[in-house]
Order: sequence, then C-alpha cells, then structure tokens
Amino acid sequence: MSPVRRVMALASTTLPTKSGLSLWCPSSPSLARRFPARFSPIGGSRIAPSRGLVTASFANENREFVIVGGGNAAGYAARTFVENGMADGRLCIVTKEAYAPYERPALTKAYLFPPEKKPARLPGFHTCVGGGGERQTPDWYKEKGIEVIYEDPVTGADFGKQTLTTDTGKQLKYGSLIIATGCTASRFPDKIGGNLPGVHYIREVADADSLISSLGKAKKVVIVGGGYIGMEVAAAAVAWNLDTTIVFPEDQLLQRLFTPSLAQKYEELYRQNGVKFVKGASINNLEAGSDGRVSAVKLADGSTIEADTVVIGIGAKPSIGPFETLSMNKSIGGIQVDGLFRTSTPGIFAIGDVAAFPLKIYDRMTRVEHVDHARRSAQHCVKSLLTAHTDMYDYLPYFYSRVFEYEGSPRKVWWQFFGDNVGETVEVGNFDPKIATFWIDSGRLKGVLVESGSPEEFQLLPKLARSQPIVDKAKLASASSVEEALEIAQAALQS
Repeated sequence: MSPVRRVMALASTTLPTKSGLSLWCPSSPSLARRFPARFSPIGGSRIAPSRGLVTASFANENREFVIVGGGNAAGYAARTFVENGMADGRLCIVTKEAYAPYERPALTKAYLFPPEKKPARLPGFHTCVGGGGERQTPDWYKEKGIEVIYEDPVTGADFGKQTLTTDTGKQLKYGSLIIATGCTASRFPDKIGGNLPGVHYIREVADADSLISSLGKAKKVVIVGGGYIGMEVAAAAVAWNLDTTIVFPEDQLLQRLFTPSLAQKYEELYRQNGVKFVKGASINNLEAGSDGRVSAVKLADGSTIEADTVVIGIGAKPSIGPFETLSMNKSIGGIQVDGLFRTSTPGIFAIGDVAAFPLKIYDRMTRVEHVDHARRSAQHCVKSLLTAHTDMYDYLPYFYSRVFEYEGSPRKVWWQFFGDNVGETVEVGNFDPKIATFWIDSGRLKGVLVESGSPEEFQLLPKLARSQPIVDKAKLASASSVEEALEIAQAALQS
C-alpha cells in the first residue's frame, strides 16, 4: 500500500445510510490542511499545484479542489474556500460561460430593462453582491489564486482516475470534485418551432442579451409559462411598452405557490399594466413568417396569437451532463446527496439546483431551484469539506420575486415567502400595496407570504416559518391589516 493510501485508510471511514448510500467521511477535522505538498485526502491522488511537481499532462494547475459550473453556487463556494484559506493555488473552477460567477436572478429582472431605465449590467452583479459580500470580478479570482477555465464545459468524467475532460479536449485532474452545474431551461422541440429566430430561453447572460436585442425591435411579445420566469419577463416587457401576452395551461399564475385569490390580485395588477392572459391553453406549435422568424403562437384549439418575439419559460431540468453515472434521484431529478452534500461516490459533492438533498425541517427529499439555496448549499458543503463542521444542512424553503422595479414604474412589487404552502390559508390585506397569506396545518403556521413588507416584517417571516407556532386561525382572519396579522403571529412565537 502506498504511503498516501495508508494515510487514507486511517483517515477515512465509510458510513452506510438508510438510503443505502455509502458516504465518505473524514475522521479528522482539518485533514486537508495537514497533507504536505498537495496530497489530496480523497482517493490518495497526488495533486501538482504547479512549480516543479509534474505528474501528468493536465490543463489545470490547481487540482486539489475543482468546481464544475460557474453560477451562483460556484461563486459562493469560492468565497467560502477563500474564507477558510484553502483557495490560493488549490481551487479551480470550470465553466461553460464567458463570465465569472454572477447573481443569475438579475437576468429576468433588472437586466431586461430598456437602456433608458438603468438596466443592470456586469460587473455590477457578480457574486457575492446579492448575499451582502464583495463583488467577485475576474480579477478577484486571480488575486485569490483561483484558476478559472472559461467557455469550456466539462463533457466527460472518469471517477476512478479522478479526471475530467472538457469540450475542447482538455484533461483536468481533481482531488475533491464539487458539481455545481445548475439547470438548463426546458425547451420546445425543433419540430414545433422551438428554435426559430425570435424564440428565446433565459438561463445565461448570452440568452438575456439575445432577448434584449429582440425586445428592442419587437412589437408583440408572447411569453409561454405562468411561473416566475413568465411573470418577471412580462413585467420587464411592460417597461419596453410592448404588446405583451402570457400563455399558460393552468387556470392561474404561479399555481405551485399562489392561492387562487392571491393569483387573481397579481393578474389584475398585470392587466392594469397592459398585460393580457390566455389561461388554460396548450401550445400546438410556433409558426414562422416569410422571413423565417417566429410570427405567431398556434394554440391547441386552432387559434393563433401574433408574435414577433416569444419567450419560453416552462421550467428547467437538472444539468447532469457527464455525471449521469452518479446516484440519481429519479423521482425529483438531480444528483442524490446527503445533508453534507456528499454523493455516494467518495470525494464528489453536488450543490445548488442540481442536488437532490434531504429537507430536514419537513423530513423529505427535495431539489430547490433558487438562488438562496445555491448560496447556502455552497457554503455548507465547503465548510463541511474543509472543517470539522458536520451539522446536516437544515434549509428553510424561501422564494421571492421583484418586478416592475424599473425607473418610472407606478408601482414596484416585491414579495417574499418562507416555509411550506400546505394546509388551509388565511389572507389578510387589500393589496394596496400590502397583502399577506398564511398557511396553517393542524393548527400550526407552516408558511407565510407577504407583499410589500417592511425590512422588519420580512425578517420576521423565516422565524415564523421555522418555529411553526400554534396560531388562532379565527383571530388571524379577523385582523384588520397585515401589520396586525403579523403581530398576532409574532405573539404566538412567545406563547
């Protein structure tokens, strides 16, 4: 047995779990820090940092830790490596994008504003500004000794050899691997016009740039999908003064979260801004005009809606890529991990949108496509990897949206939701501008959504959702204002 593998035999154990996963677990709190001259604690690989030590012809100099993916999760993971003194000369990020990690939610919000309404642009929203941290520009990564390989997605992986292959043929070596590949937008098939000129999907800066180019020349925009993407893109289209229609198969906006009553209020706000709705509709195909560009959306009932720009916002799917041989969660999608974001393969982790993880507070497996989870999962994973931190991830579901925030908008909308939308609901407020919805199950407050809350009110919401206090439903329903309802809920925390 080699010296490194002898150390490995002493330094690690394999723990079985209820799900049958075999999880690598360091027995030393700061194992990586104690290995000399770049020996990785995972699999005993000798990691050549650079100068003078060459083991193979690999394209990356930093080989101890490799992150695949360049989105939110990668940016916050990088910051956590820096905070723990383990980034310089050790961390490599491989991304298909041309940009350093950025706060992706901006792409369907302020990034889409017209030029005269102060749109967001890079480098303004690089991570970690959305989480209150410094702006991590490309120069930041260089200064911290982090190697970033841009515009070269990973297309192959050999877990036995701990190597990766990129689209351009580069061979990369890793000691520990963090998969942060996120999701890809669900697309319409080519045969029904899914790739016609003028049809857009939004996931990356290049996608948003292409849409902005179309919006600048558009007259009639059709948005397919009544979820977050649909609502946010429609609000941005209003800023361009375009004829805007949202089409979706459900009978209300954001059906997976909004109550029918709440959806009705948001729909009316959109109508006041000129947005039209076609609900309960299925798409048959997208039609092309004589110039080859999209010209109409044909519905299943045979009717058509004219459009020179179409945005498809029908959800996303985990970007698994070359990692499909890892343990997958077939029911919710994504790579199966435990509460420390370890996969069943030693030394490989998955974070952010692509990870199917145990939601401790509700005792179920889940996958969350949200920036808050991307940030928190990245931080939790890296802390667990580098330190004695062994607490299981205890995430509280959180969703929000901010729309109509462009300069000159008569009303800005910002809502936040925490918890679980199960049980009966109580709605308080008249949406002028505030409204609150409380979800109560077996007498306990499970979830709460507030529109246009104050900073103090928004800070109260996660406390309520996590504590799940017993509340008097009748008393809550009789509240004359959102403020009074939140006071009743807060009092329940102390009883």
